[in-house]
Amino acid sequence: MSSPPPDPDATPRPLGVRVSAPKCVRCGKPVEARFRPFCSQRCADIDLGAWVTGAYRVATEEAPTEVDDAQSPQERDAAAKG
Repeated sequence: MSSPPPDPDATPRPLGVRVSAPKCVRCGKPVEARFRPFCSQRCADIDLGAWVTGAYRVATEEAPTEVDDAQSPQERDAAAKG
């Protein structure tokens, strides 16, 4: 048996790359499709909690601004618009 001829329009795949089952980015267990890239709702919730509490941060050159916590988001938006 011979293999089919290569498709000239197909994107070439790098040699030596082996694709394995993805692992949960939180705990390393196999990923469940409905929770991708996590293995469970629990790992997804833990990761979300880390974002909410500020454990993950995106680097920026921008200086932090002071925000008055007594104002509602709508009041802050109105004040910003002038």
